[in-house]
Amino acid sequence: MWHYVYVLENNQGRQYVGSTRDVKKRLAKHNKGDVPHTSKFCPWELRFACVFPTTEQALIFEKYLKSGSGTMFRYRHLVPNERNVIGTSHVV
Repeated sequence: MWHYVYVLENNQGRQYVGSTRDVKKRLAKHNKGDVPHTSKFCPWELRFACVFPTTEQALIFEKYLKSGSGTMFRYRHLVPNERNVIGTSHVV
């Protein structure tokens, strides 16, 4: 069964990285306030998702996106916004 890694963003530019088998249901849970880590910062919008054939592969990529270098990769290439693009003259 497929497993997804996703990036959510709220209207203040805060981002959240997670993984799930059903992105649509998980986003609904985030926006209903059912997820403790994101309940204070609703509403959330899906900004990026990618699919993996195994849960293990998805969890490895999720862990990377939450690491220091993974966060910078995410900010520069996956979900850039005005708050997280530092030292550049434009957003790609």
